[in-house]
Amino acid sequence: MPGTNLTREEARTRAALLHVDAYEIELDLSAAPSGGTFRSTTVVRFTANTPGASSFIDLVAPTVHEVTLNGAVLDPAEVFADSRISLPSLAADNELRVVADCAYSSSGEGLHRFVDPVDQQTYLYTQFEVPDARRVFASFEQPDLKATFRFEVTAPTGWKVISNEVSPEPEKGSVEGTELHRFPATPRISTYITALIAGPYHGVFDEYVSADGEQRVPLGVYCRPSLAEFLDADHIFDVTRQGFDYFQEKFDFPYPFSKYDQLFVPEFNAGAMENAGAVTIRDQYVFRSKVTDAAYEGRATTILHELAHMWFGDLVTMEWWNDLWLNESFATFAETVCQAEAVGTRWPHIWTTFANQMKTWAYRQDQLPSTHPIMAEINDLEDVQVNFDGITYAKGASVLKQLVAYVGQDAFFDGVRAYFKRHAWGNTRLSDLLSALEETSGRDLKTWSKAWLETAGINILRPEIEVDADGVITSFAVRQEAPALPAGARGEAVLRPHRIAIGLYEVEGGALTRVERIELDIAAAELTEVPQLAGRDRPAVVLLNDDDLSYAKIRLDEVSLANVTAHIADFTESLPRALCWAAAWDMTRDGEMATRDYLELVLHGVGRESDIGVVQSLQRQVKLAIELYGAPEWRVTGRARLAAAAEELLRASAPGSDHQLAWARAFAASASSEEHLALLSGLLDGSAEIEGLAVDTELRWALLERLSARGVADETAVVDELGRDATAAGEAHAATCRAARPTTEAKAAAWASVVEAETLTNTVQEAVIAGFVQTDQQELLAPWTEKYFAAIKGIFEQRSHEMGQQIIVGLYPAIQVSQETLDLTDAWLAANDPAPALRRMVVESRSGVERALRAQAADRAAGAK
Repeated sequence: MPGTNLTREEARTRAALLHVDAYEIELDLSAAPSGGTFRSTTVVRFTANTPGASSFIDLVAPTVHEVTLNGAVLDPAEVFADSRISLPSLAADNELRVVADCAYSSSGEGLHRFVDPVDQQTYLYTQFEVPDARRVFASFEQPDLKATFRFEVTAPTGWKVISNEVSPEPEKGSVEGTELHRFPATPRISTYITALIAGPYHGVFDEYVSADGEQRVPLGVYCRPSLAEFLDADHIFDVTRQGFDYFQEKFDFPYPFSKYDQLFVPEFNAGAMENAGAVTIRDQYVFRSKVTDAAYEGRATTILHELAHMWFGDLVTMEWWNDLWLNESFATFAETVCQAEAVGTRWPHIWTTFANQMKTWAYRQDQLPSTHPIMAEINDLEDVQVNFDGITYAKGASVLKQLVAYVGQDAFFDGVRAYFKRHAWGNTRLSDLLSALEETSGRDLKTWSKAWLETAGINILRPEIEVDADGVITSFAVRQEAPALPAGARGEAVLRPHRIAIGLYEVEGGALTRVERIELDIAAAELTEVPQLAGRDRPAVVLLNDDDLSYAKIRLDEVSLANVTAHIADFTESLPRALCWAAAWDMTRDGEMATRDYLELVLHGVGRESDIGVVQSLQRQVKLAIELYGAPEWRVTGRARLAAAAEELLRASAPGSDHQLAWARAFAASASSEEHLALLSGLLDGSAEIEGLAVDTELRWALLERLSARGVADETAVVDELGRDATAAGEAHAATCRAARPTTEAKAAAWASVVEAETLTNTVQEAVIAGFVQTDQQELLAPWTEKYFAAIKGIFEQRSHEMGQQIIVGLYPAIQVSQETLDLTDAWLAANDPAPALRRMVVESRSGVERALRAQAADRAAGAK
């Protein structure tokens, strides 16, 4: 439907013509338990600065019953087409009324409907970013046409109905068994952050009270009743209060909405969504089983990210989606600095996680053919829907961190405060924020912006060290490289200015300890001399970009690499360890370190790695390296080495510890031998035990999924486990187990359910895809490569964005690492002229195979030595 793909030019034209005042929206959800459609009535008042001009309003709906513009009844058959309603001959002041039947969703877009198998009750929630408010009510679907919104909702008696404003006391509905919920009008906000959540949700309530006692904000936390026993609301409220205290101090602007609800909802596609005063969060963050501290840290990060958006994104909103990066990057930076600095924080070392996870994501994204400047060119909605990526979130936040180092944190937040006061309830561009920061810092940011925000790609920093016969440094310089952008990427590689720290480390008492740190500016040049390090003894390790201030790939000199390889677990602080782990992983992906050498490095140091988040990342990375980057003829050896080490570390971990749980999961994921699979079976049926290891619901499914993939567990085992866990999560796990079985029949059934039918919900479809793709089933899955290319164009054209992207990215034959896969991909691209969004998904996936081929060649060469 081309009408759903709003272009930037169309948005500019409409914004220049219209000013939207207010929406009044009536929704009848009384028949939600039966599904189908719901009645949506929208009245919107707006002005046009050119009377007589024409425009349009957006609506995705099966049926439109009425369109009335300024009292004139328009024929829906004439004015409603292609998800737009034409608005001819506008007056200066206009009132539009639209009555339609809109559809419930099972894809997590628009108004999502879910029936809980535990209580058979119906639960609804909206997800509108980027352009899906139009699936629920007629709207001018672009961020710069802000308005007030007043919702009236008819729902079954006893349901909780939550929106952006404080929930009113329900009135008796006009139909027996219903209640009417009349919400007050919101402040002026964008359509994509309006929200509606309805159903028999379980709620826990508290309030935030400011330090001076002057401000009180009602707080709510919600989930389905079937998850209520697992909802640790007190912990969620604690993190939320820390965020309120920190952000209100740093932003010097009171929380701008009437209340703050956080709703853990089912089948949510993203991590969370910053709806004003009504944040929706995936309910996997309500932990049904034991998780490591890294999971709690990740949940806290999400909570603070969405809270930061209440100011940056909701109070002040981007004019158009080309500044999506700034919206998400700011929230990502804010979430991290808050966790690092807030009073009472549980995770003061969060920058380690940032370096370990966010930076790794950014570096990967920035080396794909689709790499783009942080400030991307967003021509239409299809562009933005594929731009929620590692550059928009992680690279952008990394560059903001460097900007803070460049201008100083106090000047940075002074500029942010001025920005909020100047633009409250309005729309802005990047230039508005940079102007405020220039005023408070005295720095000219135009050159910085051009170098960092308007160019693509990543730099590499290497130390160049010369020493004399006594080991004294005679010269020290930092060499900067700008590797060519991947084939197909736009633009040219550039050298950039960097603000970095250089850390010097010595082995003291068996520990790697920093003995000196200097901070300096690296010029946008190939070589930057560092004369202040001349004349001192050469340290054991020289670490560029210590404290992770800048955004660049780092390399170690030969002496430092040898010492890090021998002592990587001996750093006294977690951040330099994480930076060295990240450098090793990056070298492996680039073919500079053989996969077999990376495996040995990880196994040498991971047993003494204290940061559980780093441990879990290493477990994922080393398994991926073996499966994709290791030479195929060595892969069986690598798998066995990893599985044996995982069992050893599982048994050696402290009983009941996070490390024990992490190694139990890593062992379950890597077990292949009869002996190891027998241990998994024993842990599942209780005939084997490991002291302190609780084989709870989620771990049971992890064991069963691996046993299913290896052909040990059959359908009876899946049915029995689902009987123990007859929940929505259990149904998704069961779908994964069935799709994972190593038979042609199981794969054919999984493929048909995803590709040929359109009956799965977003969560179950994702689960089936996860089971279908098993990295040790390459031969079994090979016949589906050609079927994939025959199907994806139709899927892109016929499925919603979220459902289509799951299939196109998830089922790409990434594990078929061969020239044949590249050739098939290239032939499909040449023959099909895919839309830009579809092309990007396929080209990005192809890039992974190309990289894996290079890494396999490097590993094979290392094995031949």
